[in-house]
Amino acid sequence: MRKFMYVTLALALLLGLAACKGGRDSEEIWKTSHVQNILDSGAFSEELEELDADTAFMLYRLSDCGLEREQLAETSARRSAGATCEELAVLIFDSTDSATAAKSALEDYVQSQITANEDYRPAEIPKLEKAWIDQRSNSLLLVVANDMDAAKQAVE
Repeated sequence: MRKFMYVTLALALLLGLAACKGGRDSEEIWKTSHVQNILDSGAFSEELEELDADTAFMLYRLSDCGLEREQLAETSARRSAGATCEELAVLIFDSTDSATAAKSALEDYVQSQITANEDYRPAEIPKLEKAWIDQRSNSLLLVVANDMDAAKQAVE
């Protein structure tokens, strides 16, 4: 009878550990490899040009929310050369707090793009209004795409 209880207890512990692991998978961070998956999805109406980390830091005005360049640990960013407002970025920071501050900066950036393009490129406004900004732990994803459904399916 004791052996049966020990085996039952061991199985219960294993099931508990398996359940915890499932929860962690849903909190997976955005990775720079996600950029290529989204690019390959056909979500964009034109080819996007690569930005380096310093340019992305300045473009998204991350210093305006109190961040230092050193807090941006890893970046993969792409942007339209000018014909559209489409862009894609994964930004990985040194902490969740840094990413939270950066999320606010990205939201401000998208709003400034809407304001700047209302008269210049009005056809791009719906893309900007549907911008996907998502934080997972210390990482952020920004997508402004022609086909947002394709972009989302590429990383699900």
